[in-house]
Amino acid sequence: MVSREQVLEALGRVMDPELGRSLTELGMVRGTQIEGGKVRVGVALTVPGCPLRNKIRDDVVAEVGRVPGVEEVEVDLSAMTDAEREALGERLRREMARPTGIMSPASRTRVIAVGSGKGGVGKSTVTVNLAAATAAAGREVGLLDADIYGFSIPHLLGIDGTPRAKDGKIVPLESHGMEVMSIGFFLPEDQPVIWRGPLLIRALQQMLQDVEWGDPEFLFIDLPPGTGDIPLSVTQMLPRSALVLVTTPQPASVQVASRAGAFARRANQEILGVVENMSYFVCPGCGRRTHVFGRGGGEELARHLGVPFLGEIPLTEEIRSGSDLGRPVAIYDPESEAGRAFAAIARRLTG
Repeated sequence: MVSREQVLEALGRVMDPELGRSLTELGMVRGTQIEGGKVRVGVALTVPGCPLRNKIRDDVVAEVGRVPGVEEVEVDLSAMTDAEREALGERLRREMARPTGIMSPASRTRVIAVGSGKGGVGKSTVTVNLAAATAAAGREVGLLDADIYGFSIPHLLGIDGTPRAKDGKIVPLESHGMEVMSIGFFLPEDQPVIWRGPLLIRALQQMLQDVEWGDPEFLFIDLPPGTGDIPLSVTQMLPRSALVLVTTPQPASVQVASRAGAFARRANQEILGVVENMSYFVCPGCGRRTHVFGRGGGEELARHLGVPFLGEIPLTEEIRSGSDLGRPVAIYDPESEAGRAFAAIARRLTG
């Protein structure tokens, strides 16, 4: 026999696409009827004529349909009253205004945001490997992909799947000893994100506040390049966060990264130091170093900002192939030159 508890548990896994919370948490479930293998579920949408009504209906049918013994699912859609909608809005506003979890001032989590002035400098690869090296050292690590337009963390770690909901929270996926969250877990890899600023900020807030991060020692955040909505929102939502700047040796990269450093200073964000990526290429035959993109740019940027120069990351085949295969070199080839470089920088950052 199908029980009401089983049906409600299934409905707890159905998320409102706009609010990012389960139908049960939002009070949208308006009764269940069970007749043998047939289940009828009432759902009150937040607004009449909701454009996502079909997705909500399909998600309810899919989740309830997975309950053993269920043969048919029927969904009756209605809409909340104005009073119900206003009460829900007020509750959500109160909850968003109250920092919880890693956003709470009482959290022990050290937040390390990794940013760059421009794209193409390997910022995401550096973030993944620093986080992985920290986890490999036995520390508790969370990894947040905040590069919402250009999410790449799922690919770099070789993970997919959709996080489940539990007690009104989203449970991050586990990979290489880390708890990981990315907007990419909810979208096809080739689907673009076409959102304006307010939606970006709301998505970031959900991934910080509505995810069951627990209380890890470190949370690494992969920021989008530049100085836009997301980097600014991170400094506001996580005022104790600190920044690591990634640059290549090239003057153009250094110049733009310098502006990102100035941005952090104006936002009162601590800068932990500078990492120079693609610093040199080591010939696999003779062992000779070639500075393909010039040299000294990272050290120059660190001197200009008055912050530590954390180290150089070489340009290697191991990093490229590991990134393509979802196998971070910091874990799968820790004795390589690149693996040792990531481990050394991670130790400087985390003690």
